[in-house]
Amino acid sequence: MLSLPVKFQDDMKSKTPKESLTIHTELVLPNDTNVLGNLMGGKLLHWMDVVSAIAAHRHCNRVVVTASVNNVSFSQPIRLGEIVTLQAKISRAFTSSMEVFIDVWVEDNTKGKKTKCNEAIYTFVAVDQLGNPINVPELVPETDEEKERYAGALRRRQLSLILAGKMKPEDANELKAIFKVS
Repeated sequence: MLSLPVKFQDDMKSKTPKESLTIHTELVLPNDTNVLGNLMGGKLLHWMDVVSAIAAHRHCNRVVVTASVNNVSFSQPIRLGEIVTLQAKISRAFTSSMEVFIDVWVEDNTKGKKTKCNEAIYTFVAVDQLGNPINVPELVPETDEEKERYAGALRRRQLSLILAGKMKPEDANELKAIFKVS
């Protein structure tokens, strides 16, 4: 596997998750649904990819590429005619990659009540004009939820690196701490 050096930028200031917040709303139309009248999963994945890419771009102001889709939860179906709102923001920034957490809400058309129905975690890498990874600004979480997602991101990253064969399990200190393994 070819490993490219990460280019450094001198003008980076740390940012907060709210600076990357991206909100996108869609109405589920017939062309978006399956034969049961529910939003197709692939359509939702597409919307999540777009909204999370914008959030990643807002964090680093660079071209970003999708590196992975780490987790997607389809908790309940989204029906034809419902209003879907996606909220994405950076949960952690590493050297050149950013984890983006996406919350998906569905709005009841008659009552206006919003219910969280899905969530996902995407990872993006910032790249230069040649496609080489470049550094991204540090992320400083502010709220309790942001701090929880920030801490969890390191554990998720370590697990991904172990599964990809890029990290030895004994080097995953954050994961070992969960299981109190020395």
